[in-house]
Amino acid sequence: MERKNNSCLKLEIGTNQKVFEILNQSVPVLMGIFIFFNPFPHTTAIKEICFYLAVLIVLVLIAFRRSSFVFKTPLTFPLGFFLLWAFLSIFWSLNVENSIHDVRAHLLKQIALYFLLINFFNSRKRLASLAWIVVSSAAIFSVVGMCYYYVIMDNSIKATRFGHLLAGSSINVSTELPVNFVGTITVFAVIICLHYFFQELHLSIRAAIIACLIPLFTATVLTQSKGTCTALVLAITIQLLLKKKKIVPFFLLAVVGIVVMTPLKGYINFSSLKERLKIDYFTYEVIKDYPITGIGFGMQTFIHNIDKASYLNRIPEKNRPANVQTPHNLLFDIAVRLGLIGLILFLFIIFVFGKMCWVTIRQASDDGIRDWGYCTVIAFVAYGTIGIVEPVFLFQASAIVFYIILAMITILWRLNQGKTGALPVC
Repeated sequence: MERKNNSCLKLEIGTNQKVFEILNQSVPVLMGIFIFFNPFPHTTAIKEICFYLAVLIVLVLIAFRRSSFVFKTPLTFPLGFFLLWAFLSIFWSLNVENSIHDVRAHLLKQIALYFLLINFFNSRKRLASLAWIVVSSAAIFSVVGMCYYYVIMDNSIKATRFGHLLAGSSINVSTELPVNFVGTITVFAVIICLHYFFQELHLSIRAAIIACLIPLFTATVLTQSKGTCTALVLAITIQLLLKKKKIVPFFLLAVVGIVVMTPLKGYINFSSLKERLKIDYFTYEVIKDYPITGIGFGMQTFIHNIDKASYLNRIPEKNRPANVQTPHNLLFDIAVRLGLIGLILFLFIIFVFGKMCWVTIRQASDDGIRDWGYCTVIAFVAYGTIGIVEPVFLFQASAIVFYIILAMITILWRLNQGKTGALPVC
């Protein structure tokens, strides 16, 4: 009888271990699905189910002590302080309801995503999986998007920018990524592809990389977004300087050739830049009225809850923007919503990120870690370049890219320190 009881007990323990093992393995799968569908429109239900199911599973694993979930990283306190200040902004927000929603549904969710990624993509193999998910998602998004836009909708490549339904329209093909935000996804994927391409890989893998690069590069250029194209050229130039310096002059000549011999030549002007500077001037006037605390974290507050006519009257007529919807600069966007304190806290995040990159690259335990470190830095530079002219945190899909980049450097930093994240303790 005792032997039978012992056998039953062992069977029960084995079954429990199997269940917890499956739960541990399911979290990266769910997060992978969430990230894959990140840029795609009409996939909100899939993404919400995957994200919140992953969070629920992690809570169960922590409650039963079946996961050594890690919260301690160099970025924990900077992100925590930023989240706390965003939460406090609810109390003085011009639009309390919108600030509550955006703190919960955007910022808290994005920071939770960061911690899920660093815990469940915590090895070189899983980091590579994360990178390929980003690439495959962006490549398929580019192919499907261009087929839909130029073939099914029969838009002209010469007359329209990839993403707009009609030339000059404010309606976008993707509800997740307006035309000027597409580059946050595609340029990031291009950088990862080039990172892999310069490694010693089999011909078949290089062919797959090229197959991804072609639609990614094409979609990026067809957006005709100056910020996006600048980020693309800058990122590729930096990567070539690190890996293939001799190719840099030929690449830059090719860029000049593409611009001169295509419709892009007529698109290059400084009118849109001047208009963005006018919007920045307008945003600065709002910041002056709410310098410390900002108007509240809610992203709709700037659009609906400030007296735009009053601010326009403050500005000299020659500097008045034709139309103001949102700030067109990431730092101005943070400053107007969370004030100078919020901006300082955000810059603190950037500072710690930069320090982690420096330590990871300079003290890399091997070339693999160092190369991934460079890749992450270049991705951040490209993202920041787009952020100079666009409020990239305004849309969930583009904001998530920022937290993926933060997660990647954290994973690399931990690997270089010989640490790992949430491993099952079954």
